[in-house]
Amino acid sequence: MLQDKRKDLDGERQRRLLQKLVSDLSHENPNVYYMPTAGIAALLHETIKTGGRLSAEDRDLLQKLSVRDIEVLLSLH
Repeated sequence: MLQDKRKDLDGERQRRLLQKLVSDLSHENPNVYYMPTAGIAALLHETIKTGGRLSAEDRDLLQKLSVRDIEVLLSLH
């Protein structure tokens, strides 16, 4: 039960971090708003891999996500 709670918290934190990264990317490039979710997920995946804009702890949390995982997390509201 404690592990399930931890996974839920990690998932929520991942979602918040991804939303922040999307917001940052949107400020840099307004065209991000019009991109399909798959394209945004690919951009985020690259950003995570390069480590830009993320603390080491946040990068560790997001690094294990695939492009598809990111896509799914972005689609959840």
